[in-house]
Amino acid sequence: MEGRDDLLASDLVVTEIVSALSRRLRQGVITDAMVHRVQQGILKRLDEGVYRRVELTGETHRRAEALFVRLNHIPLRAADALHVAMAVSARAAAMASFDVRQRAAARAVGLSIYPPEEP
Repeated sequence: MEGRDDLLASDLVVTEIVSALSRRLRQGVITDAMVHRVQQGILKRLDEGVYRRVELTGETHRRAEALFVRLNHIPLRAADALHVAMAVSARAAAMASFDVRQRAAARAVGLSIYPPEEP
């Protein structure tokens, strides 16, 4: 990912990553030092501009709320809708996600998905 200038991230992404890592910490798979190292690494890259920071704004919330209505056939969670709304607001072409519902919503609004679906 180094050397790219088209990667977007938000503080919500950092929170979600730390949440997922803390689940692994509770399971005894990783240490708290590992969680801290990953969190600090992502924050450092955000601060350095390696990733372009996308802010969570009132407009993003309204866009996410519209997604709930428009995509009512997809049982989106709030954080998933916010991630998709931020990608759309930032005019992203693609979105990285491993969440089935989030991927479906991103596709529905015209975003390409990474990693791509297996045939």
